[in-house]
Amino acid sequence: MRARNFVLGLGSGLTAGYAFVRTLEALREWRCPSPLRAKDATAYARIRRAFEVADTARATVGFAAFSYGPVARYLDGATRPAPVWLRPALYLTALSLVGTLADLPVAYVQDYTLERRFGLSGQTQRDWLEEYVKSALLAAGLSGFLATLLGIAVRHAPRTWHWIASLALLPLFVAGNVIVPLYVLPLFNAFEPVTGSLEARLRKLAGRYGVGDAAILRMDMSRQTRKANAFVTGIGQTHRIVLGDTLIGAFPEEEIEFVVAHELGHYVHKDVWRTIGLGEVLATLLLLAANATSARDREELRKRPLLILRIYAIMLLASQALRPLLFAFSRSREWAADRFAIVATGNPGAGASAFRRLREQNLADEDPPSWYEFFFASHPSLRARIDALQRARC
Repeated sequence: MRARNFVLGLGSGLTAGYAFVRTLEALREWRCPSPLRAKDATAYARIRRAFEVADTARATVGFAAFSYGPVARYLDGATRPAPVWLRPALYLTALSLVGTLADLPVAYVQDYTLERRFGLSGQTQRDWLEEYVKSALLAAGLSGFLATLLGIAVRHAPRTWHWIASLALLPLFVAGNVIVPLYVLPLFNAFEPVTGSLEARLRKLAGRYGVGDAAILRMDMSRQTRKANAFVTGIGQTHRIVLGDTLIGAFPEEEIEFVVAHELGHYVHKDVWRTIGLGEVLATLLLLAANATSARDREELRKRPLLILRIYAIMLLASQALRPLLFAFSRSREWAADRFAIVATGNPGAGASAFRRLREQNLADEDPPSWYEFFFASHPSLRARIDALQRARC
């Protein structure tokens, strides 16, 4: 017990210290923003990597420490006047909102300030804050909904709750892929059809693979960033290929065609369904881990929302061990989409040129350290991808 309390105290102290430092930095930046820096991809990547590693460690350790600390237990007691079925939603929704508020200075420094200093965003403080609040409200609502479902399963099926939760996740994953493109993304950006010669070119490409009627949309990505990007989202009738205006305005059509061919590769290979399947498998493993290690808590806290919080903490800790598998899968699908684009366009040179342009416009890290790619990278390094495209030209 002493060892656990020491570890939890240390985790809480480190998390609070990190948040305090970032809060001071955020206040300074809010009052007097730092001057713009030269566009240095190496410096930007080094800072971004440090933030990502620190944030992952902070979020994991801090969440676990809080879940087993006195404040979480006290707040759990505050929900007792509410009906049993409602307690998890009240508890997790409130904690989500409070946590997002506490994270505001960290997010401001790591997301807004860094991007602005390197010239990668022209978003105003007000607009960034409005979007942060929107995201917080959506996350809180989702937390309350999922906590309610999990609480029902734990209370009514204490021996099989993990299997019930696993089965329930599959339709939730599918529903999320339908709801997000239709109702969530439009809360943050405007979408309109791609038109003109570019649409004709892309429609012809998509038609060769049976998806000529897929929605090809232009997104006002410049509201948030100057980085160029494109992505696929949705399933079935909600499937769409989305191009940022930052991509359309800066890239020639043959390079855009290669980027879209890459995204078509994800669609043709059914990568959304593959990701849903992998998510279901990994979530089941995490639920099994939570079930195996939470027996005492489930006995003592069966009708208390603190149990849900601790189950989440166990799953978050266990998920760190699965990160390499998840990112290796993601990188493999990116390689497959690149190969598809080479065949679809017959123009690997355009792909290499597009990736070089992405490197310059996005200040992308061309060759990140191998440890970072193993634990954090969803895409292969740009250098490796460009080299592969150059070999394909020969």
